[in-house]
Amino acid sequence: MAVGDIIVGIDIGTSKVSLVIGEVNNFNQIEVICTSSNKCNGIQKGKIIDENEIASSIHSLIKEAETETNLKINSAYVNIPGKYITIVQNSISKEAKDKYAGISAKDVISGIMQIKDIEVPEGKQIIDIVENQFILDNGKIVADPIGSLSASFIIKAQVILADKDYMRQIASIFRKIDLDIDGLVPVTLAQRGLALDTNELNDNVMLLDIGAGNTDIGVFEGSNFSYTNTIPLGGDNITSDIALVLNISEEEAEKLKKQYGLALRSFIDNDNEILLTTCKDENGKKIIKSSQLIEIMEARIEEIFSLVNKNITIQGIKSKINNVILTGQGITSISKSDVAGKIILNIPVKIATGRLISIVRPEYRTAYAIVRYVASRPFVKTVGSSVESNTDENIFKNILERMKEFFYS
Repeated sequence: MAVGDIIVGIDIGTSKVSLVIGEVNNFNQIEVICTSSNKCNGIQKGKIIDENEIASSIHSLIKEAETETNLKINSAYVNIPGKYITIVQNSISKEAKDKYAGISAKDVISGIMQIKDIEVPEGKQIIDIVENQFILDNGKIVADPIGSLSASFIIKAQVILADKDYMRQIASIFRKIDLDIDGLVPVTLAQRGLALDTNELNDNVMLLDIGAGNTDIGVFEGSNFSYTNTIPLGGDNITSDIALVLNISEEEAEKLKKQYGLALRSFIDNDNEILLTTCKDENGKKIIKSSQLIEIMEARIEEIFSLVNKNITIQGIKSKINNVILTGQGITSISKSDVAGKIILNIPVKIATGRLISIVRPEYRTAYAIVRYVASRPFVKTVGSSVESNTDENIFKNILERMKEFFYS
């Protein structure tokens, strides 16, 4: 990245869309110059159901941001849920062009671009390459091999593939508002740098981002991004359960969830009485015990963790996970959710404590994480350019061309 680069990150969520604009300052850090968020219900159970609503919400965000910043925004990076992502592990051995001069930037970039030469399955498209390890000819592992006196080196990386059908929908949404797509960023890959602390970045962890309607799974073996997926359940499902079982409004259910948020009945101190004010079967009012409310919450939280457990067990990756890190508005405000997760997953679980997570308001965390992720990419030429065309037949080619332009040449 270069000083002055401006990065726009957009998070398309189940209940909202959010935008963060960051600029690289003289200290090579991200300076946030604008944030904005709008309600949006264009996604249900991880699927886009209303392109027009999403497009309208994003358009409003862009106009607000342009007014606030006096900028003309032409492009943005966008999140993509784990369910639409496939990760292919790949490695190549690369000879240094001049072994006496050391490994050059061109050697590294040439190697990274060779990583993408894989057989891409039908219906998939390469959207990113995430290099995570460089091994010199003496066996030494380095984060940046440029300048190392080594005749050759090995690059280990993940080739990130996305579903073409989902990409078409995103392209259609952005075409409606005349906005280019700079790139698609997997949710948990972006969140990793925000939610994990220094020790966790080097550990084998599962990051669970539990939002309003989705739970995104990201498994990392150190710096290796090994698996991602999406469970179509989140905090809104807990609210809906409360409203349905108690026969009250969604608004009161959400208020009760926040006020009495507890994941396990066994941790109740006082089983207080709660007056329901919007109950539809008791003349608008009804009294229940707090244990009844928490029982409803516990059941849905148990289901979320059980589905995650089933998913990672089927994938054969559960035994590789040492710790689970929870983040996301859908769960972290509910006390003892980490304990509930540990009971079901049988793996240590904790709420995210990354030093950056506390400085960003929850509704902007994913968009901010996208900006930080893009800005922190090594070996890049610029993060400010955008795709040139939005036509259906060119959208896949554009993202690949964007990758080529992304790296030094």
